[in-house]
Amino acid sequence: MSIEVQNISKTFGTFKALSSVSLNVPTGQLVALLGPSGSGKTTLLRIIAGLEQADEGSGSIYFHDEDVATQPVRRRQVGFVFQHYALFRHMSVFENVAFGLRVRPRRARPTKRDIRDRVHRLLALVQLDGMAGRYPSQLSGGQRQRVALARALAVEPKVLLLDEPFGALDAKVRKELRAWLRRLHDELHVTSVFVTHDQDEALEVADRIVVMNEGRIEQIGTPDEVFHHPQTEFVMKFLGEVNAFHCRVDSGRVQFDALELPFPQERQQIEGDARVFIRPYDVTIDTKTNGLPSVTAEVIRIHSAGPVVRLELRTATGQALAAELSQERFGTMNLQVGSNVYVRPRHIRVFTSA
Repeated sequence: MSIEVQNISKTFGTFKALSSVSLNVPTGQLVALLGPSGSGKTTLLRIIAGLEQADEGSGSIYFHDEDVATQPVRRRQVGFVFQHYALFRHMSVFENVAFGLRVRPRRARPTKRDIRDRVHRLLALVQLDGMAGRYPSQLSGGQRQRVALARALAVEPKVLLLDEPFGALDAKVRKELRAWLRRLHDELHVTSVFVTHDQDEALEVADRIVVMNEGRIEQIGTPDEVFHHPQTEFVMKFLGEVNAFHCRVDSGRVQFDALELPFPQERQQIEGDARVFIRPYDVTIDTKTNGLPSVTAEVIRIHSAGPVVRLELRTATGQALAAELSQERFGTMNLQVGSNVYVRPRHIRVFTSA
């Protein structure tokens, strides 16, 4: 079941939450709406679900070829998973999952045996089959969220919508459930849209990422596309840590902090004042110049615990700069706080100044 959103806008009082947003989610894809607080991602998800209404006359929402913009929630056949589970505390795990089936009109309600079989299949799918008789208070946060997901899937939704599904969990559990959700989606292939502000979560789980900012879509693409080929300065800064320098572009050359490098991007013409961005892992650190163009910097702090070593540097012009080294490379360099190093960017991105 595909989802197509056409020119949807939403205003709360004087606040423009969405501004003529259009989006297509192909059948069977898992798509992440990613952006900071206030970017409009949850509002868009709730409008797709029918929990919010778009501004009158602002556009359409299609599930496959059917316009559902005026349909109530119950007719859209959407499974919705909230951040804080929204489980019924007085019901067992089994009863929570079965709830959506039991409240159907009598003519559409499965038999008691069918309900029992479906619930147990779903509990096995979310790895909770032995906990059918427990209550939400007896479960961990990760287990509660899996119950919430099973409940959403029980009604066999056309689409599955998840609003910050792991936001209330600690970092370790979030990471485990991210991998689990990806495996589950690969098995079920239900068209799914989930909201997150966690870049790692979106990059790891989604087939495609919709990066949102101030009620608009900045970029849509695969995780590789949005991370390695950002189309705007916002996407570059939002997805991962970056170093930013003011620069000047003149005749295809980028000049910044005593460096001059070739302009890196094809099919984009920039002249004059701009900003250059460098990922911490896209720099080479040496203790000698080796005759190559480089930026002189001083080591301010060393973070060596972890798979990579992170350096906080300050260039000769006072610019802060973050860099990453492998543990093996760091072990050969004898670096200390106060050491002088030479930094060469391996890859840069340039955007016009705002």
